[in-house]
Amino acid sequence: MDGLLDELRAAAHAVWLRRWVALGVAWAICLVGWLAVSQIPNRYTSVARLSVQMRSILPAGSATGGVEVQQGDDLDRVRQTLVSAYNLDKVVRGTSLANTVANDRDLAERIGMLQNAIRIVAQQDNLFEISATLGDGRTAREVVQKMVDLFVADNLASGRDATSQSLRFLDQQLATRQRQLAEAEAKRQAFQAQFLNLLPGSGALDDRMSQAREQLAQIDADLAAANSSLSAVNGQLAATAATTAGEGGTASAGPARARVAAIEGQLAEGRGRGWTDQHPDMIALNRQLAVARAAARNEPVTRSGGTGAQANPLYLQLQSMRTERSARVAELAQRKGQIEAQLGSLQAKMAQDPAAAAEQAQLDQDIAAMKTQYDQLLADREQVRLRRQVQNETDAVKFSLIDPPSQPSVPTSPNRPLLLLAVLVAGIGGGVAVAFALGKLKSTFSTATRLERASGLPVIGSIGEVLTDAQRQLRARRLKLFVGATAALGVAAVALLGVEFAMRGLAAA
Repeated sequence: MDGLLDELRAAAHAVWLRRWVALGVAWAICLVGWLAVSQIPNRYTSVARLSVQMRSILPAGSATGGVEVQQGDDLDRVRQTLVSAYNLDKVVRGTSLANTVANDRDLAERIGMLQNAIRIVAQQDNLFEISATLGDGRTAREVVQKMVDLFVADNLASGRDATSQSLRFLDQQLATRQRQLAEAEAKRQAFQAQFLNLLPGSGALDDRMSQAREQLAQIDADLAAANSSLSAVNGQLAATAATTAGEGGTASAGPARARVAAIEGQLAEGRGRGWTDQHPDMIALNRQLAVARAAARNEPVTRSGGTGAQANPLYLQLQSMRTERSARVAELAQRKGQIEAQLGSLQAKMAQDPAAAAEQAQLDQDIAAMKTQYDQLLADREQVRLRRQVQNETDAVKFSLIDPPSQPSVPTSPNRPLLLLAVLVAGIGGGVAVAFALGKLKSTFSTATRLERASGLPVIGSIGEVLTDAQRQLRARRLKLFVGATAALGVAAVALLGVEFAMRGLAAA
């Protein structure tokens, strides 16, 4: 600690010995610095705050549920383009800056200056701050007021213009899509008249051909079953007598027994089709057979009254069944031949034009895509139409001037009081630093302890400076001069501060 104190005392002594050098350097730095500060031009900032309230009379779930989002996008777009050269040209011509414009070069310089001077900041809750920093406070206020007017006007006009342009564009696109759909439908109808009318069903060519082949496969299965049933009936008919004996010793069957024979014939037909006893129809027939046999056991046996024969009811019933089965087989065969003929005719035409199927499939895809686009465009047009109606008939966007453009009386920059004090501190610090540096250049020892530490030899003693009365008086006068010069430096700084505040007061008045 003692060593540090010694160093501080030595440094202070070195500076004090060269105090006039320090004072001269301080005055030089202060004079140059204060002159430089006085040459910095004043900059005045005018600020205005604007509130934008976006309202929609339609519910959020309606077709214009995104109107507020669109309005917010429009606000951001206008805010970003407000400092464009086109808008700043309006600002220059609409303010006192127009008096300083003599040619296009001056206009370009003013526009470039405004691009660096104007700031538009979006704050929370839809607040916008518009500021302009210029060399004249009145001009700054005029510029900010003009920017506010342009901001409001551009938002109101651009929203309506953009909506009208969107509506016109959507109308044009809808007309184009409608014409394309009509042309595509005409092509599809021509294709259907040439190819698709040959086959029943609906859908594309491949779908109809697949449906026809499925029907043909089903008809083949039904035809095989019908032929099998017909064969079974023919077999039963061949084994059944056409007539029954008369009363001369042969009993004739009653209705119940005829019912039993008919059900047995149906069971034989089902077995001919390949049905097992677990088939639902076979189970139902077995139940009916059991009921019919029970009724046949209780039915009395009748005999014919003569020797003539009677027609066998079972034979007649089997003949009726054979006729029905034959008609079914003929119907299925005719239907099969018709479908085969249709497929053959279509395949012959397709062989002549192999690209027709691919063309028809592509045409169906194009029509489906165009219908989807058309429906989407219709929905978009309705949304834009409602948006334009909202903009024209309601106050969808409301602008409120929270803080009007301020009239700055105090320059925003530079902060001269602070700069003046900074120059004073820098001058004093510079003077002290120069004096200390000069002291380091000379190898003198201010105390005996420093000499002893530097030489490594003991110092027996030291002799203090002996001054005469004349020397003391001279030093006293010099000290007064130094204090006066130092005080004059502080007075100069205070005077400059006073002048600055006085000028600010005059400007505010």
